[in-house]
Amino acid sequence: MTAFTLSLAGVPIRVEALFESTARYCKDYLTDEAPALCVRVTQADIGFEQEKSASEYGVCRYSDAYLETLAVYRKIAAALLERDILLMHGAVMACGGRACLFTAPSGTGKTTHCRLWLSEFPGTHVLNGDKPLLRVETDRVLACGTPWRGKEQLGRNEMLPLEAICFLERDEVNHIEAVSLRDALPSLIAQTNRPTEPQAVMHTLELIGRVGGMARLYRLGCNMEPEAAHISYHALFGGKTP
Repeated sequence: MTAFTLSLAGVPIRVEALFESTARYCKDYLTDEAPALCVRVTQADIGFEQEKSASEYGVCRYSDAYLETLAVYRKIAAALLERDILLMHGAVMACGGRACLFTAPSGTGKTTHCRLWLSEFPGTHVLNGDKPLLRVETDRVLACGTPWRGKEQLGRNEMLPLEAICFLERDEVNHIEAVSLRDALPSLIAQTNRPTEPQAVMHTLELIGRVGGMARLYRLGCNMEPEAAHISYHALFGGKTP
């Protein structure tokens, strides 16, 4: 057993884990602050992650050490929900102290599009490449870095105001348009970590609605050429749709 404290979305969390590699995985987020929450991982939690990966992805065996990182984040996400913090699947780009989130099913091209931003626009960076946290406050949403940032490990330990969410789709012709919360709601729900308890489900839906009410929402069709990055950058950070 190994124990450490990390800070996510401004909340210090004590983690009691089985593998020292989990602490190394979270090394950029370790803190000496007194923990506000505590999560503990058991072998049964690791077994659950193994069964889940086998049923959903057909992968029969990951290492227990890797599966523990998934179990830790699952428990952290459940605990943070009570503090109005959501886990969303997506990639967050940042520029000039502002952030926008690209979200889409796996394999659509989020990472490729983010790399286009990095090559086309000096001064931009990836805040989180895969599983950011969204801290929902009264008048703003903060996009928050986490150690869970994708296989490319793109990200930084920072929190920035989230200005926009963009739903990315593959298309031959590049185009972007603003969408309403009503039209975007199914995609937001699909890309947000969803609990199973009824009360937590209702709270998640409430927070999703608040996020969609404070962040501008867009749908981007793109062909993964540099033009696509220019179109999305102009709309998301330029303040208007081209």
